[in-house]
Amino acid sequence: MLIRTATPTDVPQVLPMVAKICALHDSWDSAKYGFLPYPEQRYEKWLGRLANNGQSVFLVTEDEDKLVAFLVATVEREIPIYRLQEFAFIHDIWVEPEYRQQGVARQMVMQAIERFDDMGVKQIRLDTAAINEAARRLFASCGFRISTIEMLMELN
Repeated sequence: MLIRTATPTDVPQVLPMVAKICALHDSWDSAKYGFLPYPEQRYEKWLGRLANNGQSVFLVTEDEDKLVAFLVATVEREIPIYRLQEFAFIHDIWVEPEYRQQGVARQMVMQAIERFDDMGVKQIRLDTAAINEAARRLFASCGFRISTIEMLMELN
């Protein structure tokens, strides 16, 4: 399998995976991840821009000309009360179920870390769903640590 930088022509193949990750997140916590209909369509232009943006990391994993995984991350500005002015944020990572447990996600995360380090970014952040212990184990194995715990309350 080949992990490489995504191109705009990859976006149509990534969108079905986006739909799957959005559906999974919604099934875990629909209050947090209450997507509008067809969220993958809303990703389409954004992913196309990221594929041409030097301040982002958009990776895909290819197996015999078929995309089987993706990672998307951007550089974000911090609010101006902190010493840190910018940080990278991993928005999404998805590996098709039949390709899991083969190290694909870990390799994509490590490549993203390397690319952000090459850009001079000093910090990378991400969120994981409370139920997603496997993701936390993956990210911890790549050097991430828990820094905050988000809490949510729904009001009438």
